[in-house]
Amino acid sequence: MAVRAAQECRIFFFCGPDEAGAADAAARIARLLGEAERVEMTGADLRRDPVRLADEARSVSLFGDRRQIHIRTAGDETFDAVETLLSSPVEGWPVLIVATSATDKSRVAKLLADRPDALVGMFHPPDMRAVIDSVRDMAGAAGLRMTGDLAERIARATALDTRMARSEIEKLALYLDASPQSPRTADAAALDAVGAATEDDGMMPVVNAVLSGDSRRMGAELARARELGINPVGLLLAFERRAAQLAQLAGRLGTRSDINSFLEQEMAARRVFFRDKPDLANQLKRWRGKRLERLLERLISLHRSLLADSRNADLQLWHALSEITRAASR
Repeated sequence: MAVRAAQECRIFFFCGPDEAGAADAAARIARLLGEAERVEMTGADLRRDPVRLADEARSVSLFGDRRQIHIRTAGDETFDAVETLLSSPVEGWPVLIVATSATDKSRVAKLLADRPDALVGMFHPPDMRAVIDSVRDMAGAAGLRMTGDLAERIARATALDTRMARSEIEKLALYLDASPQSPRTADAAALDAVGAATEDDGMMPVVNAVLSGDSRRMGAELARARELGINPVGLLLAFERRAAQLAQLAGRLGTRSDINSFLEQEMAARRVFFRDKPDLANQLKRWRGKRLERLLERLISLHRSLLADSRNADLQLWHALSEITRAASR
């Protein structure tokens, strides 16, 4: 489907709560479209100047190269710009839109849904099994033979982020000199050698401290995140993935009160990793119903703010996480 879409479509709109999956799909389409100059814009840019998208899509590269227009946005910020682009009689360069907090029912998605030259894709947060399968598929395509345990380690280390997982696979393939024509077996030693980040060295300690309402640990973890130079948007995405996981778990939990027994069942179904159980149990007690809905809304609003004002992203994120920690501690 992706190959056909790259050949037939000129506008791609990827949305849904799984921002990592949407971004990974956009990256795959970009590779299928071939080498091109990459022009990047944000939804805030196009909200201020809706005509700019049509201008960029029609313009010629300084060196005569092909172009791709990549847009990061939230919600329906690009509606006027996309509508202006579609009204142009000139066929422009491919436009790839990754829209957080948008769905296939958004105004932009409906504008594109019935067009033969457009593709709308909605991405839901994956569970552990789905990401493990994706990691093994990526490995196979790169010429790597990989066990399920190693694929699960990569899935966990990248917090179910398929973009980060793809990066780890690419590093492994390069390290082992693997290719589809010359496959190699990947093992834990090779993964250690390429320096794959582990979850304990990444973002989840911050996420767990904040969503568990542990204000003392939260300060230390935020300081560590600053020292490691963790990207604010990347850290926020880790919060969004955990909040989406909590929403899925809360939906399956329903009105039951025995959270531990429920999580045991989820572990048996391989939807929850055993090391996550204590944190998830704690967080499910704090974030359910209306409180969880408000958390999801706050994260979406914060994401939109970070994209609109990247210069102050650190300050905005730290302030918001302090508020969320206080709310979780009540």
